[in-house]
Amino acid sequence: MGKKRTQATFGIILLIYLICFVFRGIEYMFIRTDQSIFGEAFIHKLMGIGILFIALKYLHIRASEIGFQPQKALKNVLYGLLLGVCAYTLAYGIEYSIHSMLGNSPSLQLYVTSYSVNGNLGNQTGLLFFAICIIGNIINVVMEEGVFRGLFLKLAEKKYSFLIAVILSSVLFGFWHIAAPLRSFLNAERSFGGTLMMMLMLVVTTGITGVKFCLLTKISGSLWLPMADHFLNNTIINILHISTITGVDELQIVRITISQTVSFIAVLLIFCKNKFYKRETFR
Repeated sequence: MGKKRTQATFGIILLIYLICFVFRGIEYMFIRTDQSIFGEAFIHKLMGIGILFIALKYLHIRASEIGFQPQKALKNVLYGLLLGVCAYTLAYGIEYSIHSMLGNSPSLQLYVTSYSVNGNLGNQTGLLFFAICIIGNIINVVMEEGVFRGLFLKLAEKKYSFLIAVILSSVLFGFWHIAAPLRSFLNAERSFGGTLMMMLMLVVTTGITGVKFCLLTKISGSLWLPMADHFLNNTIINILHISTITGVDELQIVRITISQTVSFIAVLLIFCKNKFYKRETFR
């Protein structure tokens, strides 16, 4: 009976994931909202939010039970934003210093782009585009944190340890990000080998980032902390750029790697030092 229940739990998680991924694939391959004026693939995220709440109703789980409880929401949002700001302040500072030492005359530029595996797209300075960017990233974090760190952790922890639940959630989150490089390959914009390397890099880096978001969920007992950090991570990459005499955001991957590495280590140390692994995930 226990084995059947474990298989059923994994099956439910996988089914929800595949349904969400189908909508993601349709938008990336056909609708391509991220290449439009919106600069963000948000339709499948809205569908994902709908799927999430249908699943909650079907499984008789309240939204508060997967981390959407109102208690300490503002406090955790502020902590999440602070974590992201500190990590990216360091990352931007290091990148700026590298360019300065190379004599590239760096400067900070504020405008909206949409993130792409082939380089950021667009250069918009209108308030409307900043609003679209912010709203799009809010939709993004509500869906991804609600599904991957909320529902999936909740379901997985009923049958597995927190460690196994984190691995399952984070592996799925890593593979969630292969849609963009796959589209580039199908559009003949990237070689097969280059596509595999990009997919591997994205699966590993976003998977590790997913682990950090799981730890933040456990630390705070809700989704507000990882949602805020996730929002800051995505938004700052879209709006704050380093321009030099040789180009724009040429070391963006270095910047992202530094910020995520630093924040991951900080979160892991806090998690272990304060023994948050002994607490319930959603409190």
